[in-house]
Amino acid sequence: MDTISAISTPLVASGVAVIRISGEQSLKIASQMFTPVGKTAVSDFEPNKMYVGEIKADGFCDHGLCVYFKGPKSFTGEDVVEFHSHGGVAISKGILRKVLSLGARLANNGEFTKRAFINGKLSLSSAEGLIDMINSESESGVKAGYYLYREKLTNEITAMQDVITDAISEIDADMDFPEEDLEITSTINVKKALITVIDKVEKLKSTYRVGRSLKDGVKVGIIGKPNTGKSSLLNALLNYDKAIVSDIAGTTRDIVEGTIDINGVRFNFSDTAGIRESDDKIESLGVELSKRILNESDLILLVLDGGDIQKEDIEIYNFVKDKNLVVAQNKCDKTENKCEFADLYISAKEKTNLKELKELLYQKTIGSGIDLNGDFLCEERHFDALTRASDKLNQALEGIDKVPLDILAIDIKDGWDALGEISGKTATEEIIDNIFSKFCVGK
Repeated sequence: MDTISAISTPLVASGVAVIRISGEQSLKIASQMFTPVGKTAVSDFEPNKMYVGEIKADGFCDHGLCVYFKGPKSFTGEDVVEFHSHGGVAISKGILRKVLSLGARLANNGEFTKRAFINGKLSLSSAEGLIDMINSESESGVKAGYYLYREKLTNEITAMQDVITDAISEIDADMDFPEEDLEITSTINVKKALITVIDKVEKLKSTYRVGRSLKDGVKVGIIGKPNTGKSSLLNALLNYDKAIVSDIAGTTRDIVEGTIDINGVRFNFSDTAGIRESDDKIESLGVELSKRILNESDLILLVLDGGDIQKEDIEIYNFVKDKNLVVAQNKCDKTENKCEFADLYISAKEKTNLKELKELLYQKTIGSGIDLNGDFLCEERHFDALTRASDKLNQALEGIDKVPLDILAIDIKDGWDALGEISGKTATEEIIDNIFSKFCVGK
């Protein structure tokens, strides 16, 4: 492969900038740019050791560090060199221009990590975990990404594929040596293998709902009739004024969003326009948008006006009661009236029972007794691959004792291929390119 380079740190003024080079010309380029303080020539650098010296850039020099990672014991599996310079934007750009002038080309998005995948340094799911960790805005998202990055999911997938491979081998042996009368034993072993793998696939799939919430955050749609205090509640939850608050019904006409952290999980709130019939075209559009938010939310937070429960509130409740729902009766500081279907009585103004409300939101989405340090399936791509694998393997299981084993082997192999898409063994070039396009240039 040709030699690539990029700035691997954000292109802003900072303490340190890192310019990375990967490929067979890495050390040669470094020798033309770096003058060590000591007597060791760049060509004789000891791998994984920092050297102090002068970095020659495009038109100027900087005092910094250089480190050499010898392939295949490097992140990409190739020879890698990094310059650690002062973090000025002009400095890092100047060093990169010099590297490119000496024969390297600018790396594409995620190309360093893609080379690591191609060279067998990490699996495709591990690469996805890495980008999830980088992009995460919550502690739980980092943990979910780390499960992928440390290859634990890949190891589980590989173990399942090994069981399937043994089953296919039994079928092949039965076909190659029919005189040995192996079919009865093969059928028993294949059936046992299918049941084992299907069970493991279903257990993995069962973690997806929580895993997706840990990675992407929980979507909460705040609904209710106009002027129940939805915007006041959002401001109270966020602890700052995000939404406009007014006594005039219909003030909120668009979606107002905000994010908070509850027990390490990100909750994304959408304060919707009050749901009601309206002759105001703009307000009507806001109401329609609110209804769309309902369908996209993981949890609905219905806010009632504590002192004014009306037929309209009942209609909205009946509209959403079959969804994942929390009903909060607001303005409990002004009235002792209690709605029979309310889960909690709160006051957005006085911030009464907001801690209890947050805990209830967490329980209704993540659940009680959930160990955030556990392993969860968090990628839709993985869930889809597992679903297809399960379908194929179940189809084969249903055919046991009804269809010849060599015919069932087709579905079994399709199940193996679907699992392989997760680790990257059978992923298409389109899938691979799409995953690495999500990375920044320097990673």
